[in-house]
Amino acid sequence: MTEDMIINLGTEALKTTGLVAGPILITTLVVGLLVSIFQALTQINEATLTFIPKMLVVALVIILAGPWMLDVMKSYTVNLFENIATIVRD
Repeated sequence: MTEDMIINLGTEALKTTGLVAGPILITTLVVGLLVSIFQALTQINEATLTFIPKMLVVALVIILAGPWMLDVMKSYTVNLFENIATIVRD
């Protein structure tokens, strides 16, 4: 196993993690920002006000993007398992 292979495996793992977590993180960030702006405009300082919209948006994103996320994880795992003999041998 060479250094290039280790770097490539790490890069692919980080890329896959970013692709899978990205939609959830970005939508949660946007919803949190919108709720914070709403709280600042209305001067409502309720800590639980941000929790429910974020929870609903995360559930919606998982429902909508879940099949794509599973496909990305599946293709990474299948690629890893198909190349494991080559990775270990070198």
